Amino acid sequence: MIDQKELIDIGAILKKYKRGELLFKEGDLPRLYYQVHSGKIKMNNYTERGKEYIQGIFTKGKSFGEPPLFSDFKYPANAEAIIDSEVWELPKEKFLQLLKEKPEIHYKFTGALASRLYYKAVMVSEISTQEPEHRILRILNYLKKNNPKTSSQSPDLYEVELTRQQLADLTGLRVETVIRCIKKLEQKEELQIKNRKVYL
Repeated sequence: MIDQKELIDIGAILKKYKRGELLFKEGDLPRLYYQVHSGKIKMNNYTERGKEYIQGIFTKGKSFGEPPLFSDFKYPANAEAIIDSEVWELPKEKFLQLLKEKPEIHYKFTGALASRLYYKAVMVSEISTQEPEHRILRILNYLKKNNPKTSSQSPDLYEVELTRQQLADLTGLRVETVIRCIKKLEQKEELQIKNRKVYL
């Protein structure tokens, strides 16, 4: 999102997080801008019964948790490292200063936040009204569009890097339902499965 040189110049720090380590918790006050340098971070919530719901998964170059920086509300979700990760961290004041000084960066954030709002609105509708297969295909196509990295094994295909459990947590489905739907989608030639990996 923000060029690495820009981050370094304004004083961002690269911090390492171990798998399962929290960057912030639901209810914390926002103090930092976060951008993934390497690894994978998820934002999530848990229901009263302990079921996880993943709000989003963020990989190299993606930022997360920005909306509270623009206002005075607390984080609505947790941020957790899915694997060992490195994350750029920039104090809120310096982040806002950068946006004032660089309108082109501010414009990029406006576009990114608008895209996320659209995705959330669509997913709320999907979860409440659509069949499981449709929900899964919709999220896979969204991931493909926003993370257009192709597979080294199959350069003409997009490799889904999420587990069946993570797809379940993103769509509000049971993991058994996700497994069954993925098999059906393969039979319909909507996706491919190779060595248990899903490709579009």
